[in-house]
Amino acid sequence: MSEKKRLDLEYSQLDSDRMRINVGPQHPSTHGVLRLEVEVDGEIVTEVVPHLGYLHRSFEKHCESMTYQQIIPYIDRMDYISAMNSEWPYVMALEKMLDIKVPEKVEYLRVIVAELNRIANHQIAVATFGLDAGAFTPFLFYFRDREFIIWILEKLSGARLLYNYFRVGGMAADIYNGFREDCLSVIEKVRKTNAEVMDLLIYNRIFIQRTANVGILTPDVAINYACSGPVLRGSGVAYDLRRNEPYSIYDRFDFDIPVGKGEVGVVGDCWNRNMVRMHEMEQSCRIIEQALEQMPMEGDVKANVPRRIKVPKSEVYMRAENPKGEVGFYVVGNGTDKPERLKARGASFVNLSVIPEISKGYMFADLILILGSIDIVLGEVDR
Repeated sequence: MSEKKRLDLEYSQLDSDRMRINVGPQHPSTHGVLRLEVEVDGEIVTEVVPHLGYLHRSFEKHCESMTYQQIIPYIDRMDYISAMNSEWPYVMALEKMLDIKVPEKVEYLRVIVAELNRIANHQIAVATFGLDAGAFTPFLFYFRDREFIIWILEKLSGARLLYNYFRVGGMAADIYNGFREDCLSVIEKVRKTNAEVMDLLIYNRIFIQRTANVGILTPDVAINYACSGPVLRGSGVAYDLRRNEPYSIYDRFDFDIPVGKGEVGVVGDCWNRNMVRMHEMEQSCRIIEQALEQMPMEGDVKANVPRRIKVPKSEVYMRAENPKGEVGFYVVGNGTDKPERLKARGASFVNLSVIPEISKGYMFADLILILGSIDIVLGEVDR
């Protein structure tokens, strides 16, 4: 067959209603430098291919040339929306390798700052998801309230976003005068604003029509893709490392694990993933209240740890419940002050892999909401 005849045959078989569209990498609705290669049949999505690597910084390779303490600021830059939570499993891994027991006060302080950061993360997640659906006012409400949390974390660490606050064996600095009162004030504001957002956005008729029965992720698919965090719990799977594999002192607190219940739409859709985050903010408030009540106000926030840390030949994997899901660090020590290997498991990277599975058959406008419901951060996706 001649080349002309072959091309004519291919052209006659071409589905003229299908086309491929590039969404991103610089686009507000991709929530960062992500490119989605989307094939559409009219306005119906038939295929989605995420393209990564636009923010890649070789984090894991850099760690091999840095001391253990120098690595912490780089961890902050992975999930920069919830840096406190990301630092925690890393220092826990080293504490396990060095057999270090941290002071009681430190355990409570870690829980409090991690739960504050969880609330701040979910405020951004719900706020930007509302923007994707065309609702602007909740975005203003949540960024106003999030600022009060940022002020607390800034007073503790000196930074507004990239905290570098956790240390092997403790924290960088002690609490300040008025810390307890500031935390309780924030909890009051969070609960008040959440009640307003429930009426304004979550149960809004238009918002429900846009998000219910869209991007349905069944429990089996979520588990097979190793999803975690609100993405997994939105599908009705009550799995949370704070409860299923308690670390630190989480076993001392009374709190619930919110899951998608299909109250609106079906379990596993965009609406239910969003609702899980709303309920998780309330559970974080409950944990903070209990931690503040039990926390000893006196005492040091640093264990007796050498200034220069040398980890013996050993290896460990430690994981924790980040606001976006399971974040873990696999560390290989070689007897020096630098790791031989460090591997990070990012929740955003794993959760993003399910996008092609839950986007097919929906309209192109729904794809934006499906991506927003996953709540990714590209620093953690690319590392």
